[in-house]
Amino acid sequence: MEAAGIPTVTLGRADFVGVFKNAVAGLGLAPAGALVTFPMPIFLPGSDIAPVQARKQEFYDGLMRWKPDAGAAPSERGPMIGLEAESYEAALTRFNQLAITNLWGDGLPLWLPTPERVEWMLRGATVPASHVLGKMPPRGAVVTVEACAAALAMAGGRPEYLPVLLAAVEAFLDPSMSTDQLQAASGSAFPVVIVNGPIRKQIRLNTGFGCLGPDPQHPAGASIGRALRLMQQNLGGALPGTGAMANYGGMRYTNAVFGEDEEGLPSGWLPHGTDRHGFEPGTNSISLVFASGAANIRRRSAKKETAEEDALQGMYRMADYLRAPNLHCIPGYTDGTPGVLMMPNIVAQRMAELGWTQKKIRDFLWEHSKIPMALLKRSGSVSWIEVDANPVTQASLGLDPWPISAKPENLILVTAGGGHPTNSYWLQGYSFGVAGRRIDLPPDYARLLAEADRDLGCGSDACVI
Repeated sequence: MEAAGIPTVTLGRADFVGVFKNAVAGLGLAPAGALVTFPMPIFLPGSDIAPVQARKQEFYDGLMRWKPDAGAAPSERGPMIGLEAESYEAALTRFNQLAITNLWGDGLPLWLPTPERVEWMLRGATVPASHVLGKMPPRGAVVTVEACAAALAMAGGRPEYLPVLLAAVEAFLDPSMSTDQLQAASGSAFPVVIVNGPIRKQIRLNTGFGCLGPDPQHPAGASIGRALRLMQQNLGGALPGTGAMANYGGMRYTNAVFGEDEEGLPSGWLPHGTDRHGFEPGTNSISLVFASGAANIRRRSAKKETAEEDALQGMYRMADYLRAPNLHCIPGYTDGTPGVLMMPNIVAQRMAELGWTQKKIRDFLWEHSKIPMALLKRSGSVSWIEVDANPVTQASLGLDPWPISAKPENLILVTAGGGHPTNSYWLQGYSFGVAGRRIDLPPDYARLLAEADRDLGCGSDACVI
């Protein structure tokens, strides 16, 4: 390839060609740049690099003879697809076949993103369809409001969901999130979107039992998360094994989109949007982090312990789980998060009655999840901290035991989940940052909600769809 007029050639892993081309395209350079590939073993510790010397002529040719493709650059907005079919059902079937053939889908059936359906979705926008939100890494395709509406249409969404999706996409594209790295990394990172404000209830976003889905009574989270995932793939090039090198994937077609149970917060506890981002309570907002895994933590004791003993034992169990030297917390050591701890409202209420504040819980978990330096050395984790680009993270090796984040406030504590005291839930962080955004609503939003009641039935807590 050629950068600033200087020809360059890259040595790359054969299995990372797709990632390389995505990254180069995201920088605005020719994705078909000069590349000399080698199989994975040559990049492992102690490997023989003699094959590089043997193939030196390929590097010379890349520097001296490679030329960019003279073809015209593709349009950011692809052409409309025309389908001829005897019925809507036949057209839907044909479209899904095309989606699989062209790698546009996720393996589940898609809705037809017809112009009429996309226009319907755009009723949830406050800016024109052509408004640009940014470029989706790592490939760098331009993200417009229309592209978000099309993804939401394919994911089976509704226009009242679009304001949440737009806010989530803006947060996803925030440079502090280093999404270009997480999209392509092997650590199976997936976005987690926490929603605060009245819009949670208005769009039927689950905050209680089964809030991570699936839940047919609260379909919004699945549609919003799936739309974001489709954009990660179709605009960002995050195709498994070529553009996204996650060993195992995030186990989710729908990412994770849920609302905080603000109504279940104890007196004096702040909603997450206020606690982390400073939004006024009652503000419609989202907070986006990346996670690489999830685990249920058995919080409640089994016998007749006192309430104080039960609470303290549960806190120790949660801290012990957080103390595992997995080190996905390293990227977000200073500005991100080691993870999201979800606590049901009944647990939060009881903890508050016993004198546990949000700050006291975070301080306890931070203090008791510190990892002894001997364990870090035994697992080889020290070297990962030594090579981290953040000097604050490197300097943390002077601490023994080693805290899993630079400060307790980095740990996200959210009240959500069904009203049962036995379990808490841990979304393991793999997040350089935590991005928050306000949600902007169109002037006729109340009409969209009324139409949702018409189409789906009563959406209040006293009703089911």
